[in-house]
Amino acid sequence: MPAKAVVLLSGGLDSATTLAIARSEGYECYALSFEYGQRHGRELGSARRVAAALGATKHLVLRLELRAIGGSALTDDIAVPKGRSAAAMAAGVPITYVPARNTIFLSHALAWAEVLGAADLFIGVNVLDASGYPDCRQEFIAAFERLATLATKAGVEGRSRFRVHAPLIALSKAEIIRLGAALAVDYGLTWTCYEPQADTRACGLCDACLLRKKGFAEAGLTDPIAYAA
Repeated sequence: MPAKAVVLLSGGLDSATTLAIARSEGYECYALSFEYGQRHGRELGSARRVAAALGATKHLVLRLELRAIGGSALTDDIAVPKGRSAAAMAAGVPITYVPARNTIFLSHALAWAEVLGAADLFIGVNVLDASGYPDCRQEFIAAFERLATLATKAGVEGRSRFRVHAPLIALSKAEIIRLGAALAVDYGLTWTCYEPQADTRACGLCDACLLRKKGFAEAGLTDPIAYAA
């Protein structure tokens, strides 16, 4: 029987590619998404379609209320930055950072993995085009992997040595897109924009849109989604 893996799936380009990678490596994939009080539900619809298209055994959506904590343009009444230069995006941690989000998400993935008898967690973090998020770095992934074994019954009893896979962490957005295309990921199912327009198009100006557009341009491929700008 194939090994089981829990794959964090936001509905975005990176997480869709990560699910495709996990599947290509022979894992039986359990996709995990979150309704956490983010600005819009568009990405959750994308996550459901991606999970189905890529053959996840099960897709679980958990509800968290990170909006009650706030502190981010994605969960609070704070304007989403638009039209920033590459230098500006690379300078410091942006206001779109959601406090401790990947720690929270991986903790839930770890809990589900322990119940499933899975030792492998997949997350689509990427440090090169991560807009400065501290929880997208290799140091964070390595630290969480150590914590996973210390903090679980399965780890303490020696039944599981948990591994956190971050296969995209050192890739550029263009490299991620090329890899996903080779694995037949339908990027038309994915959603990246922080602030979708009323006519359903992506804004084209937020950091996430700018990084995505740059990635497709550098990969020499056509982005299948529509932009307002």
